[in-house]
Amino acid sequence: MNCSVILCTFNRCQSLVKALESVAASELPDSVTWEVLVVDNHSSDNTRVVAEEFCRRHPNRFRYLFEPEQGKSHALNAGIREARGDILAFVDDDVTVEPTWLQNLTSSLHGNEWAGAGGRILLDRTFSPPPWLALAGPHSLGGVLVLFDRGDKPGEIDWAPYGTNMAFRKAMFEKYGGFRTDLGPNPVNEIRGEDTEFGRRLMSAGERLRYEPQAIVYHSVPPKRVRKEYFLTWYFDFGRALAREWGPGRDIWGIPRPYFRILKKGTTSMVVFGLRWMLALKPQQRFFYKVMVWWQAGQIYEFYLLGRGKDHKAVIR
Repeated sequence: MNCSVILCTFNRCQSLVKALESVAASELPDSVTWEVLVVDNHSSDNTRVVAEEFCRRHPNRFRYLFEPEQGKSHALNAGIREARGDILAFVDDDVTVEPTWLQNLTSSLHGNEWAGAGGRILLDRTFSPPPWLALAGPHSLGGVLVLFDRGDKPGEIDWAPYGTNMAFRKAMFEKYGGFRTDLGPNPVNEIRGEDTEFGRRLMSAGERLRYEPQAIVYHSVPPKRVRKEYFLTWYFDFGRALAREWGPGRDIWGIPRPYFRILKKGTTSMVVFGLRWMLALKPQQRFFYKVMVWWQAGQIYEFYLLGRGKDHKAVIR
């Protein structure tokens, strides 16, 4: 089995060192041929120096690739094109992985039963959430901090895995295309969702994805992300990403379909979440419903743009 780890990075040379150190320590059987492809998305810091140092230390394991067109989806698609493996694993520059991470994540993908797999993403062991933030239960907002924990039991999932701990057979990209370039963070905005959109694309086509709880990565949480403003902005952009994923659709009676979606969101979801926000007494519940209002607002805003003909197009490469 051949496996390529694709790590896209942009101006995070300090955390990149820790991420690469942990990936370099991966433990796999001798029968597995694997590589690490570091895709530099036009960084202006010492990213290239860091990556090339690992290439010197591990000449048969690490490769460096420079992608000049900024935007994470561009970097991911460049890595897919250059990868030599039959199985492609993805990880970010702000995580550390368990030594058995790569083996556990990819071991089920050597056949045709599974199109891809997602592993468990835990927050840094030192992280302690503020009182207004729930990380478990019905009011959890852990997804903003890239928390992905579906329990201890492996098996099929109906929830798209997150980009910092997922793997797919390369044939899936050849069959369904790459990551959408109208989604994913770039210099213009922070709209995300290129990773989960790909997972949902596969599941919609009937492909099966597997959850591997023993494939564990730890995601760091910088202080700037533990602010209410960050959560609100993130969910607003998440709403926009979902609206882009759905697209404009066909007109109804000559009226752009997005306007009907705006009407529905404005008269149902916004009202329900708004009332719950105002009536909630517990801090975690109250902030959860406030975030849901911002999420709906993001969808309404993007549907408004789509209704005006500002379609960003689903650019798949």
